[in-house]
Amino acid sequence: MTGGDAAGRLVRPFTLTGGRTRPSRADFTLITTVTAIDPQPSRAARPQPEHLRILRLCAEPMAVAELAARLDLPVSVVVILLSDLLEAGRITARPPHPVSRATDDLDLLQKVRDGLGRL
Repeated sequence: MTGGDAAGRLVRPFTLTGGRTRPSRADFTLITTVTAIDPQPSRAARPQPEHLRILRLCAEPMAVAELAARLDLPVSVVVILLSDLLEAGRITARPPHPVSRATDDLDLLQKVRDGLGRL
């Protein structure tokens, strides 16, 4: 753990969201894939440190649940921060593909179970 991580944990989640408890958008589920449009923002933008961490982590597509786990933040807080970034045009959000067959459902559930086991 680095010094920045230890300091970050002293900040209450409601502080990170500016006191907001609900996202401004309903674009995100646990398995929505998020990708940063530009992981290195310009200095003029001056985003919050948490926004910068999200942009760095999402340089490659990442599911909301995995992002929350890596940030060690509640999903509800991460979704609010993602809503900010989506509205600013800093990320894209891709909903999951619909599953059409029962065998696909079983495969997906097994992948989710295996993924959760790795957390």
